Amino acid sequence: MTSTGRPRPGPIADTRVARVLVGYDGSLPASAAIEVGAALVPRAQAWIGHLWTPPFASEALRRRLWKGTAAIDEFVDAIEREGAVEANRLAAMGVTLAAAAGWESEALVERTYGGEGLQFTQLAERLSPDLMLVGSRGLGGAKAVVGSVSDTVVHYAARPVLVVAHPLLMAERADVIDGPVIVGWDGSTGAQAALAAATRLFPTRTLELASVDMDTRHTTATGDYEVISLAAEGGHATAARAVAETLAGHARRRQAAAVVVGSRGRSAIREVLLGSVAVATLHHAHRPVIVVPHATASEAS
Repeated sequence: MTSTGRPRPGPIADTRVARVLVGYDGSLPASAAIEVGAALVPRAQAWIGHLWTPPFASEALRRRLWKGTAAIDEFVDAIEREGAVEANRLAAMGVTLAAAAGWESEALVERTYGGEGLQFTQLAERLSPDLMLVGSRGLGGAKAVVGSVSDTVVHYAARPVLVVAHPLLMAERADVIDGPVIVGWDGSTGAQAALAAATRLFPTRTLELASVDMDTRHTTATGDYEVISLAAEGGHATAARAVAETLAGHARRRQAAAVVVGSRGRSAIREVLLGSVAVATLHHAHRPVIVVPHATASEAS
């Protein structure tokens, strides 16, 4: 027998407005992420974070500004000046999109010299948002790992990270509106942090705990919830991919709005040591996924 439960709303869950730090670069995936994020966490306050790397300018603009090597210093200054204007324009576009989606937001523009994913996590440490939001191109396998800003953010962030794959199918976008939220459960501290974060972020959503091929001590009720026990698709779940595919299949059948999974610790190699369950879920769920680092367990409780 399985059942689902709703969180017990407390004063914080009822009245506190969530604060969201958005990574916005003007792309379609980033724009779609704002729309989906606002549907999942309505009435939030958001920072629209845009990181730009000088010199920032199109080839056409560079040609217009170029006046020969004798004026190289003027050229560099002009490129930086035009780049700053363009960066602020892009951030303002993100603010407009967020306002249309129902969020109160402000632009936050910072320079970077590469490593946008790392700098975005450092920005989050300064601002302490309740949630970080990034878009993803929805790639799988090696293409999703190499050069992926969203994967870098997930690896290093000390805050919960919502990754919205792009594109979502029409049915998947419809599920975001009122579908349940699936929480991956194995009884660990990381899973407890994931549940606490989901309870805080989704006080009015139905939450469902799901475990994959866990022994009976992890499938008993926890608080207001009874855990749904899932048999790994294709056999016993000995690999991260099997766990991720099983959770993804369950989320699809349940028409879930999002999947929440925990992750262990904070280090550059934490997902390798973990077996990459969190990252594998990102690449197989085909719907919004929130990764909650172990470090937030004490804050969420």
